[in-house]
Amino acid sequence: QVQLVESGGGLVQAGGSLRLSCAASGRTFGDYAMGWFRQAPNQAPMKEPEFVAAIRWNDETIEYGDSVKGRCTISRDNAKNTVYLQMNSLKFEDTGVYYCAMTWERDVNFASAYEYWGQGTQVTVSS
Repeated sequence: QVQLVESGGGLVQAGGSLRLSCAASGRTFGDYAMGWFRQAPNQAPMKEPEFVAAIRWNDETIEYGDSVKGRCTISRDNAKNTVYLQMNSLKFEDTGVYYCAMTWERDVNFASAYEYWGQGTQVTVSS
């Protein structure tokens, strides 16, 4: 079992920054990746959350979703089993619930590949 706890969400003005954190505990071994996804407020319920970023723990391979490239940075702290998402130049359309997730699959871009999910943290960007 894995527990993921996100923090760092909040209300920020457009153009501002936020740093999200996700602390992992439990079965944190093997070649896993940790990713960030988001669910917009008006997103259809059956639609998968949007991929934001992911980092593979062993070799630090990183991928970003197209909508956040150049504005977000994902990083990890091995000692704390924590992954971070630094978000800059935030836009109104970045508003949503951000989820941290963990997978042992190779394809990190799809929510369906992830086995464990956090409870989510709300990010609201005011225009």
